[in-house]
Amino acid sequence: MDFLPDPFPLLSAFLQWLAVIAVIFSSVLLITFTSNLVSNGAAGAALYGQSLGQSLVEIFSTSVSRCYALAKLTFTEAIRRKALFVFVVFAVLFMFAGWFLSDPDQSAKYAKDAVKIHVTFILNVLTWLTMIVMLLLACIGIPEDIRLRSIHTVVTKPARRFEIVLSRILGYVGVGTVLLGIMSVTSLVWIYRQVPVSARSELTARQPIWGQLSFLDRTGNKTDAGINVGDIWAYRSYIEGATKSRAIWRFENVTPAMLTTMTDDDGKTYEALRLESRIEAFRSHKGNMDRTTRFQYIILNPERNLEVTAATLEIGDEFSGRTDGIRRTLIAETKDNESKTVDLINDLVAKDGSLTIAVACTDPGQYLGMARSDLFIRLPDAPFAVTFFKAILGIWLFMVLTVTLGVTASTFVKGPFAIMMTFTFLTVSITAREFIRDLLSGKLKGGGAFESAYRIPTYMNDTTDLPSNPGTQLIKWVDWVMNGFLWLIQQILPNVSYFNMTGYVANGFDVDNWNTLLPAVLVTIGYFIPCVLIGYYCLRSRELEAK
Repeated sequence: MDFLPDPFPLLSAFLQWLAVIAVIFSSVLLITFTSNLVSNGAAGAALYGQSLGQSLVEIFSTSVSRCYALAKLTFTEAIRRKALFVFVVFAVLFMFAGWFLSDPDQSAKYAKDAVKIHVTFILNVLTWLTMIVMLLLACIGIPEDIRLRSIHTVVTKPARRFEIVLSRILGYVGVGTVLLGIMSVTSLVWIYRQVPVSARSELTARQPIWGQLSFLDRTGNKTDAGINVGDIWAYRSYIEGATKSRAIWRFENVTPAMLTTMTDDDGKTYEALRLESRIEAFRSHKGNMDRTTRFQYIILNPERNLEVTAATLEIGDEFSGRTDGIRRTLIAETKDNESKTVDLINDLVAKDGSLTIAVACTDPGQYLGMARSDLFIRLPDAPFAVTFFKAILGIWLFMVLTVTLGVTASTFVKGPFAIMMTFTFLTVSITAREFIRDLLSGKLKGGGAFESAYRIPTYMNDTTDLPSNPGTQLIKWVDWVMNGFLWLIQQILPNVSYFNMTGYVANGFDVDNWNTLLPAVLVTIGYFIPCVLIGYYCLRSRELEAK
C-alpha cells in the first residue's frame, strides 16, 4: 500500500513522442542527404530521392503472406537453436525453490509476507529467463544468417528487407510467447500449491479507489501537511489525538455500485462501503498498553452540514492494516442532540458524487500517521489470476521491446556487439533514467559533473553557492551543455518501470489498467515503430557479406 500510480499524461506523452521521432528522423534524413551530395555531387539529390521513394514503396507494399512465411521460418530456426532448453533451467529452479520459500507452519500473521516472497520470486524468474533467452536469439539471428550467407536465399526471393526485419521480430516474439505462456501457467499452479494454507486468502486482487488527501491542524484550520514527528522518512504526515486535527480523504464518483455485502459478528449481512486502511501510530507516552491507538471515521457532507461518526476503531497490527465496512444506514446526531437515520449514498455523498471521510485520533498525546495510499475504498476483489496475468502481459511487452531492440541492433553490428549494446541500453534505462531525471530537475543538489568535480577537492558541500568568478561561470556553462545532452538521452531511454508490475501482484492489488498497463503498451509501440524503420534502413544500406 506504499505505492500509488501517477496519472499517465497520454496527450503530452504522445506529442513528446512525435517531437522526438521528428527530430531523430529529420536529423537522419539531413545527414544522409548531405552525405549523398558530398559523395555524388549534383546527382546525389536525384539518387537520394529515388532511394527514398523505393524505400517508401517497399514499406507500403508489405505482404502479409511473406511476413508470415518468414516469421514461421524464424520460429523454426529458434526452436532448432535449443531455445526450449530454458524449460530445463525453469524446472530446476522450481524443484528447489520450494525448499527455501515454503513454510507450512507459518502463522497467519505473516501470511502476506509468504505471498510476497513467492510471487516476487516467480515474476523475477519469468522476467530474467525470458529476457536472457530472447536477447540472445534476437541479437544473433541476422548476423548468423549473414555469416552463413543463408540470408541471400531470402533477399533473392521477392521478400523485401523491411519484411525480413519485421518478420524476424514477429518470429522471435512468437517463440517468447510460447515460452512465457507455458511457464506462466505452470507458475500460477505452483504458487497455489506452494503458498501456505494460512496465506491463500492473500492471493487476491484488490481493486482500490484512491482519494485526495488533505489535513486540518489542531485548531481545525486547513494545512498543507500534518505534523512532523521527527521520522526521517517523511512519507506520512501525523495528526494529533484528542484535538480538531484531521486527515481528510475526498473520493470522487461514489455510486451505490461500490457498496459490498458484508457479514457482521452475528452472521447477518448488510450493505456497506468497504474501506481498507493502514495507519501508523506514534506514541508520545506509553498510554494504554492493553490496546492499540484508537481512531474514528467521520463522514462529512458540507453541503447539508452533516457530520456522522461512523465508528471508533483501533488501528490494525503493524504492517498488516485492517478492513472495515461503513454501513449504508447510519445514525446522525442533529444540533438539538436528536438522532436521525441517514443514508450513506443519498444523504452523505455530495451532489458532484464526492464522498468526504475524515480520520481523527481519539487518544490524547498520541499521533496517527497517514499518506494518501493508506486509506482507500475497496471494491469487490478480482481473482488473483487476473492481476497475475496482467503482470505476465507486462513481462511479455518487455520481451517485445527487448526483441525489437535486439533485432534492430543486429542489423548494423555483429551478434556479440548487438547483445552488449541492447543489454547496456536496457540496463541504463532501468538504473539511470530516474537519476538523470532528478539531476535535470534540480532535485539532486551539487550541480552537474564539472561542478561536482570542483566541489569535491575544495571540500565545498552541496548547499553552498559557488563563488562568482569566470571559472565557475565556465563550469556552469559546460554543465548546462552536458545537461542538454543528458536530456536527449533521457528522451531516448524507455521508461521500463511501467513493465514491472510485481508490486501490484505481490501486495494483492489489481494492476492499474490506465496508469500502468496502458503506458506499457504505448511504450512498446512507441519503440517498435521507429526501431523497425531503423532496422530496415540499416539492413538495406549494409553489405550482406560476412567480413
